[in-house]
Amino acid sequence: MSIASVTSTTGVNGATTSAKAGQGWGAMGAEDFVKLLTTQLQNQDPTEPVDNTQMLAQLAQFSSLSNLNDIKDSLSGTGQQADTLAAISTKLDTLNSTVAKLLASQPTTSQA
Repeated sequence: MSIASVTSTTGVNGATTSAKAGQGWGAMGAEDFVKLLTTQLQNQDPTEPVDNTQMLAQLAQFSSLSNLNDIKDSLSGTGQQADTLAAISTKLDTLNSTVAKLLASQPTTSQA
């Protein structure tokens, strides 16, 4: 099943939907989730309100997803930092060997 791209339109109670709908779930953030949640609460059937356990489960899932995205971003930054540290280490090894060669080539002076 594919999701067609949606442009900005006016929905229930004048709420405006964004073009993010055509980008898939990955483009949604915390603000979008809160908008969906408040719209769901505003439009629920008063005789059969949403089950609290379902709502809490949705909030917990969103919180977990948000935390996992933060961890993913942190780990991707760590990989880049590791590459940079490896390059610095290589440069320092080269510099150390160059300094050692220069020191070895210097004549030694004896003090009396």
